[in-house]
This record gives sequence, structure tokens and C-alpha cells, in this order.
Amino acid sequence: MKTLADQYPVSVLCASLGVSPSGYYAWRKRLPSRREQSNEALAQMLVQIHLQSRRSYGRPRLMVALREQGHRCSQARVARLMRQQGLRARNHRRFRVVTTDSRHELPIAPNRLALRAAPRRANEVWVTDITYIPTREGWLYLAAVMDLWSRRIVGWAMSESLQTPLVTAALEQALCLRRPPPGLLHHSDRGCQYASLDYRRLLEGHQIEASMSRAGNCYDNAAMESFWGGLKSEWLHKQPLATRAQTRTAIFEWIEVFYNRQRLHSSLGYQSPVDFETQLN
Repeated sequence: MKTLADQYPVSVLCASLGVSPSGYYAWRKRLPSRREQSNEALAQMLVQIHLQSRRSYGRPRLMVALREQGHRCSQARVARLMRQQGLRARNHRRFRVVTTDSRHELPIAPNRLALRAAPRRANEVWVTDITYIPTREGWLYLAAVMDLWSRRIVGWAMSESLQTPLVTAALEQALCLRRPPPGLLHHSDRGCQYASLDYRRLLEGHQIEASMSRAGNCYDNAAMESFWGGLKSEWLHKQPLATRAQTRTAIFEWIEVFYNRQRLHSSLGYQSPVDFETQLN
């Protein structure tokens, strides 16, 4: 009735809906109930958290974020408020560009990761991979190294060239940051960059054991594939192409500010990688 009151007389609307005019005007003057006020406050919090997550959080992560702020509510209530506000998690889009050149005669390490139990501490297993990032100026190549225990990106590098120095720079950054003890397992695909002599010497020099995925099997490195999917769906696919310099800045912010320190991971009990490491250390 409130919506139609500008188009039809209130007396006509009341007669059609079986409502008394006095009851309608009393309702118009009535203050919102405590429940309505609470719903409005929660809805605004959900909108703010959703924006801070780069519109990537769905109901489970939004509920965890609300509880961290001291607000407890049911899943049904959060789902209803999300529908009212038009909030939904950004779906992952398929973005597949082949970066692995395994057609070479360089030494291939066995898949030692498949024989290992899940890591129970930092610097026990690192996984690494390369991806392409499109820019207005052409491709930008990104290599990253992840600690599989905490899902933290411990080393990364970008370059306009898809050569061995790219992956070497990412690994050297990780070694400088973490200084792992001997015996670390390093898992990658069979790309020529990871099988190169320079890269193998870097691993051997730090007493790191090499492991490589099976040919053509991306599931052997699922954690890195998931990381690339998040990067591209939560950042890359929702903004226009930028220059290489702008892309470098945006990737730095996404990895170091959001992913490592803020993004809630379901595999970590809905904690960020840094919080997970800090709590257990």
C-alpha cells in the first residue's frame, strides 16, 4: 500500500485489501521493531564485508566474518539478508592457458608429493607454478611459491619473459623469507623452467628435494590451481585490462594485503594464512 499510495487513493487500497485506513496510518507511524533494526544493521555489515572480500565471500565466509565481529546469527537469516541485498559469491570462471612445456629432455623428478602425508608444520612442503596475466601491453607472467601447510604465498615474481629466471626469482624470495631447514619438499609441474640446470642447482644448494606432477595432471598441484582460480575470479575478471605496471601493483596488493593476511580459507578453519601461522607458532 505504501508503494501504491502515490497512484491510488488510500481509501480504495484499504477497501481492496480489507485494511482500515486508521490501521494503515498507525502502521506508517510505527517505529521499526528491534528485529527489523537488527536486520538492517546486519545487512549493512554483510554489504561491507562482501565489498572488503572483493565480492568473493559466500554465506559460509560471511557468517565467520560476522561471528569474528561478535554477531551470531543463523544460516537462514544470513542467506535471507544476502538475497535481499543481492549479495552472492563471485563464481570462478574457466581461464586456462597452457604454461607448461614438458616436451624436453631435461631430468624429471618423481611425484614424491603423492607419497607424503599432509604437512604438519611450516617449510615442510612447498608447491609452485606459473600463470599468464593479460594486460593492455601483452602478457605478464607470474610465478608463485606456496607453503602447502598454511597456504601462504611465500615467494612470487613477475616478468615479461617465461624463462627460468622468473621461477628462480620466486624461489629465491621464498628462501630469503623463510630460510627452510634441509629436507624441504619442492613440488612443481614438469615445465622446462623447473627442470633446468640452474633451477636444479638452486634446489640442491639448499638441500631441497624435488617432486614433479604426472604429465598433464593439474590435480597433482591442486592448491596452486585453486590459488590461480581465486586470483583471476576475485581480481582479474572484474576489472578492465591495465598496463603491466598497474597490474604488478594490483597483484602485489592482492597477494600480500588480501590473500595472505585477510582472505578466509575453509581449509584453515576460516583463517587467513598469516593468522593460521601466527596462532600455531
